[in-house]
Amino acid sequence: MNSLFLQNAMTWLQSLKTEMLKQKSLGYVLFFAMGISLLFGFVVFLIDPNVHSFSDGVWYAWVTMTHVGYGDVVPTSFFGRTLACLLILFGLAVLALLTAIFSTVLIGRDMGGMARDESQILEELKRLHARLDQLEAGRPHESSNPANETSNPQME
Repeated sequence: MNSLFLQNAMTWLQSLKTEMLKQKSLGYVLFFAMGISLLFGFVVFLIDPNVHSFSDGVWYAWVTMTHVGYGDVVPTSFFGRTLACLLILFGLAVLALLTAIFSTVLIGRDMGGMARDESQILEELKRLHARLDQLEAGRPHESSNPANETSNPQME
């Protein structure tokens, strides 16, 4: 029982990973986040005396943008702290976009089943309409000729 659950969970996670990697927007968001980290890391390295290297600046930018906030690299200048405020806002935007992409993938998986169900229903409706047309072609409409109702010898 337990191994079956783990096997199903691993299969589900593998298919989820595959579908996430198919999303072009995920790559765009991650590229945007990395670009912002590099740019802001470089700028904070240039303007803040407490950030001693470019890699420290990028680390600080990434940690601030992801809202982890280790506190090992902290800007001390006004402009460094102003950049931190902007990075926090960018981090919120990136987190919102990643959440939207993840939700789209999960909802899209469920919508695939709904689309199959909908197509099956539409096919069944087409079949029923064709059958109804065949039945109507073989017998005239009773409501179109009221004389048939009164003159039918079987009814009497």
